[in-house]
Order: sequence, then structure tokens, then C-alpha cells
Amino acid sequence: MDTWQILHIPDNPPIAPDQQPTVDAIASLIDPKFANTLVRRLNQISPLENLRHVKRVKKKFVEGGKTQLSVILCLASENGNQLESMQNDVQELMNSYKLSPFITKVCKYAALSKEEWEEQCKLWPTSYHPPTYNIDGITGFSEEDSQSVFRFMKYAIQLAKSSDNLVVNAAVIVDPSVKQVITTACDQTCSSYSPTNKITLETSCCEKLEAFISHSDSDGVLNHQTVHSNSFPDKSKQLCTGVSCLYPWQWADQQSDMSSCYWHPLRHAAIVAIESSAARDRYLFPSLGKIQDKSFEMDNMQSSSAGSPAKRQKTNSTNVHSDDNLTNGEGSSSLSARPYLCTGFDMYLVWEPCIMCAMALVHQRIRRIFFAFPNPDAGALGSVHRLQGETSLNHHYAVFRVLVPQQILSREG
Repeated sequence: MDTWQILHIPDNPPIAPDQQPTVDAIASLIDPKFANTLVRRLNQISPLENLRHVKRVKKKFVEGGKTQLSVILCLASENGNQLESMQNDVQELMNSYKLSPFITKVCKYAALSKEEWEEQCKLWPTSYHPPTYNIDGITGFSEEDSQSVFRFMKYAIQLAKSSDNLVVNAAVIVDPSVKQVITTACDQTCSSYSPTNKITLETSCCEKLEAFISHSDSDGVLNHQTVHSNSFPDKSKQLCTGVSCLYPWQWADQQSDMSSCYWHPLRHAAIVAIESSAARDRYLFPSLGKIQDKSFEMDNMQSSSAGSPAKRQKTNSTNVHSDDNLTNGEGSSSLSARPYLCTGFDMYLVWEPCIMCAMALVHQRIRRIFFAFPNPDAGALGSVHRLQGETSLNHHYAVFRVLVPQQILSREG
């Protein structure tokens, strides 16, 4: 692939329009003058409760300009003789109007796209209602927004390089309203020493961030080989063993080697970023929560655009100003109220998150998630599961995959 691309990951797995699941229904041709009476009665005695997307009446124009109407009487039984299994009220109605029933196929689920809807109507007419939620990117990104997404993803990929020639997952939380990085984090399931700070745990990948960025080219592009957006190069397969979401149980196999490394199974990049964002809020709004470490330095807080990440800096809790080079052109931004968790923020991850991380992002009210590489064995947002489509959850985010150009990923130092 030669260009950047942003792909929306739908809430449910896509189904070929001509392969949608169907159920059997019992229908009959009717006299148009009885249509209203029959439909009202059928809606009373045999409502299509689980098929609200299916229209009760099918209209067809025949030779001579005449209209032919068919109506669904009821759903067919899955066992035994389908016609003989109709309920008594439907049979009485059928006998009263001298109807001749037949079996027809109707689509089991509502259409998720116009293409699916058009295919459904070839069997029996259905209703199609496009999504009513309005999340930027679902129907396409502007050129400006696309470039912003690409810069933040490139930044996340930069953070994913560790000091041991391995790669780890990296997370970048962004406020899209001002195109500003809120915080960054890398996997911390393994640290070279035992942590002493409850708020911020330094890892080799974070400690070497400045050195790593200095080895990037003038455009901030990585100068090492990593994984391709669609497949793992042979040289890189061994380098990805440090990605926590790819191998969520790897820590259990490493318990025997505790002398030089501190293992914590829960400190995936997304989790660490969430913790850092919460610590940032406590630091900026001390009157709204107890500060556990008054000397807390905003290690992971970045107030510059993704194209030129700033070095660590102490932040004035009274007034927070962003870098002069914000990608949206605003000179500064001031926080006057503590945000509720991560509401309205975007999360950039190099690898698709596992179930634990994806659920944590639900609780944090993240607005959109962008990831570059799939997680074929433990992915929660398309590869294995689709948490974004779980209707029982009280919050849903939009999910996008960012396809990275091959020349960026394969560039050698």
C-alpha cells in the first residue's frame, strides 16, 4: 500500500448483501381493497415483533398497469408442516378472505447499508434507516482531519520502539477539538526495575523516547523496520513479542525471571495512558481531588501538535497553554473545567486493543479509537470481537483502522 488510508470498522461484521440470513414467513396475495383491514387485524393477532424492519405488504406492478399486493400473515414454524402450524386467529382470517398462503423468505436482520437494503428488497421489502449518530469520520474525513489523524498515528508508531530492539504497543490520547495530545504511554507490563511511584511508572521505552525521536528523519518518520499494515514481515515477527495486547498472557510465562524485570500483567499501553490522563486532571484541578504527589511532573503530557512533540515540562495548574504550532491554528487553549474522564477524546493505538483495554476505554467515554495494526488472536475491535457493537454497553465509540504506507514502515535507518 502506497498511501495512508482510514477505514471505519463497523459495529457488526460485514455480510455480503446476497448472503444475508433469512427466515421463512407465510404470505398471501390479497385484494387491494381489503389491504388496510387485513394489515390492522394482522398487526393485532400476529405482530412481527422481531422483524420490525420487514414491511408487512409487498407491492408489485404486473402487466396492464395493475397493482398486485401480497401480505405477510405470520412467521412460519420451524418444525412440522409450516402451513398447518399457523395460529387459529390467522387461519380464521385466511378462511374469511379466502386467501391462498405460500412460503416466502424475508431477511432476518435490518440492513446496515444501502447495498444490503437493496439486496433485501429483492426477497421482500424492508425499511432502511441510516445511522443517526454523528461521529466525524463515519461518512468520511476532511483533508485537514485526515492529515491530523495521520500525524498522530505516526507519532504513536514512533513511541512504540523500545530500547531492546523490540516494539511495544503505544497509546496517544488526543483532544480532537484543538488537535492536542493529552498524554502518551507505552506498555509497562515489564519494567527494568520495581516501580516506586503509584502515579507514573517509567519504562525503558518511555525513558528512551527522546533518544528514539532523535533517530527519526526530518519528517518525524521512523528509521527502523516494523510491521506492515497487512502482514508481519519475517524480520519483525520476533520483535513484536513485547506488545502486551498481542500476548496478554505472556507475563504468566515470565514469572520465573523476576530478578531483572518487574512484571505487571495489567499495565498495557491504553491502561497506562488512562492513568496518566487521570493524574493530569488531578494535577490541573487540585481542588477537585486529592493530589497524591504534589511534585508530580507531567511526564507524559504533551502540549504540542503530533508533528513536533514537546519535551517533558512542568505545567501551571492555573492556566494551561498549548504550543504555538497547534495543527488547528489556535495559539493556545485554556482549561476552565475538569473534563469527565476522557469524554470527547480520541485514542491512537499502534495495535488493536485486547478486551481488557477496549472495555477500559468504554468506561473512560473515549469518542473514537484509531489503530494501525490488527490483533489477530486477541483483538477486541474487529479481529476477534467487536466490543463497539455490544448493545448492552452504556457507551459506544467509533473505531477506525489507519493503513500506513509501506515505505514508512520499511524504511531502514
